[in-house]
Amino acid sequence: QVQLVEAGGGLVQAGGSLRLSCAASGRTFSAYVMGWFRQAPGKEREFVGCINWITGGTNYADSVKGRFTVSRDNAKSTVYLQMNGLKAEDTAVYYCAATSSPFRDYADAGAYDYWGQGTQVTVSS
Repeated sequence: QVQLVEAGGGLVQAGGSLRLSCAASGRTFSAYVMGWFRQAPGKEREFVGCINWITGGTNYADSVKGRFTVSRDNAKSTVYLQMNGLKAEDTAVYYCAATSSPFRDYADAGAYDYWGQGTQVTVSS
């Protein structure tokens, strides 16, 4: 079983920054892509960004492009989400996800096999 554990959520003022982390552990797992999603109250889970574990290539939702950065530390089996210029509309529970499968639409939550428990990010205006 693979476990993904997020950390780093909290309360921040608009314009501020937070860095989320997601550590993978458990049985041998070769991640291909790790992604970040978020879900605000009353809304569907939405794609935030993802990273190819092999190449380091990234992809982002338009709503966060230029403000958020996904990175990884292979040695620590950890992926990060650096969030700058936070806005009230970024308030949500943030989830990390992972898959070892190629050739998927990684902006689709259905592409991922493993999920973390989520961490709350609240941005006050």
